[in-house]
Amino acid sequence: QVQLVESGGGLVQPGGSLRLSCVASGNIPRNYDMGWYRQAPGKERELVATIRLGLTTYAESVKDRFTISRDNAKNTVRLQMNSLKPEDTAVYYCNTRWPYSNYTLDYWGQGTQVTVSS
Repeated sequence: QVQLVESGGGLVQPGGSLRLSCVASGNIPRNYDMGWYRQAPGKERELVATIRLGLTTYAESVKDRFTISRDNAKNTVRLQMNSLKPEDTAVYYCNTRWPYSNYTLDYWGQGTQVTVSS
């Protein structure tokens, strides 16, 4: 069983920055995905960014503004968010995806609220 605990959300003005952190209990193999998703009110949960073996993927809407990083020794993944926009307002969830022979299993954190507003 993997537990993920996020921190770092809050209220920020447009154009500001926040950094989210997620600490995992236990070891997350470095070849397993870790990432961030978000869900705005009335919308489906969407991928923000993932990282595995140093390779990163980003949603088009956050490219060049957000940076995902990972510290395998500390089982931590971070999301640096710059130039925040009101449309970035959402609950942000940390995720790790574990592959098995016939399926994958997603673990989720409890979520942290990010609100971008003046």
